[in-house]
Amino acid sequence: MALMLAGSVAGAAESDTFDDFDEFNEFEVAESGESAPAFDPLSGYNRFMTQVNDRMYFWALKPVAEGYRFVIAEPVRVCIGNCFDNLGFPIRFVNNLLQLKAKPAGIEAARFGMNITVGVLGLFDPAESWLKLHPRPEDFGQTLGHYGAGGGFHIVLPFFGPSNLRDTLGRVPDYFLDPLNYIDHWETRLALDSLDVVNKTSLRIGQYEALKKDAIDLYVFLRNAYEMKRTRDIKE
Repeated sequence: MALMLAGSVAGAAESDTFDDFDEFNEFEVAESGESAPAFDPLSGYNRFMTQVNDRMYFWALKPVAEGYRFVIAEPVRVCIGNCFDNLGFPIRFVNNLLQLKAKPAGIEAARFGMNITVGVLGLFDPAESWLKLHPRPEDFGQTLGHYGAGGGFHIVLPFFGPSNLRDTLGRVPDYFLDPLNYIDHWETRLALDSLDVVNKTSLRIGQYEALKKDAIDLYVFLRNAYEMKRTRDIKE
């Protein structure tokens, strides 16, 4: 879970997201029916995996990300992040289409076309900085939710963090939409995935620590925040 929040995972799911978590209280459910209490029959396992992911963040990911940040200047790391974000275009575009969101899908297509050309293969984001064309993040978990699928039970995934049954199943079709997964050389694919996580984490060091410090019960906070945010994302 820590990995999702601090890396890419660092999750929802692209994620994205610490600012959104500030408004949540781990012992309250959103008012006005925004979200029901999380269905959590795996709470024992989930708490254990929360601790495992937390240790992995502090013992492995954070030290590597801090060393990476020391060596690589921030503007370069931002460009690398832009490039990886641009590669997520197929997931966002297809899931917008599946939800019949024509305008957001068109914006995603325009963003990709401009960033891959004027933005030098996605290293820069002129679509947002010049034209204010903001990303329209959608994934297959949101697509399933859009058509009425409930989240099911909450589950904390190793490395990836908070999720639920619907969103975990939604990772499968999204996997096949990720162009990095079509690299035959698995060592190269692993290196690129690792670079993505470490790079994103290097740009967010301190955010997870602040979240953990302020949470009375970290697991409950992250569980409820994840479920509420996903409910909100599906409604948007």
